[in-house]
Amino acid sequence: MTEPQLWTVVVGFLTIILAMMTLTSTLFVRVIRAEIGGVRTEIGSVRTELRTEISALRGEMNARFDAVHARIDNLDRDVQGLVRKTFGLDRE
Repeated sequence: MTEPQLWTVVVGFLTIILAMMTLTSTLFVRVIRAEIGGVRTEIGSVRTELRTEISALRGEMNARFDAVHARIDNLDRDVQGLVRKTFGLDRE
């Protein structure tokens, strides 16, 4: 192993292998970052969509609660009228 040509070939081969490993790892990191960015964008759009759906649902639920509240008020008024009539409280 004292031949200079052999050492030159070994060093050249190691340099090529190291360059290939560096290039592969750099490209791999870039791909991973790009995919994470895509996932982050997708999650952001899903979150916005979900907030919109929850807001619409909240509005619908409030409208229905208001309708139930109005029905309960009407029922309360009717029950009070029946109690007054039944017990003769409306003659006072």
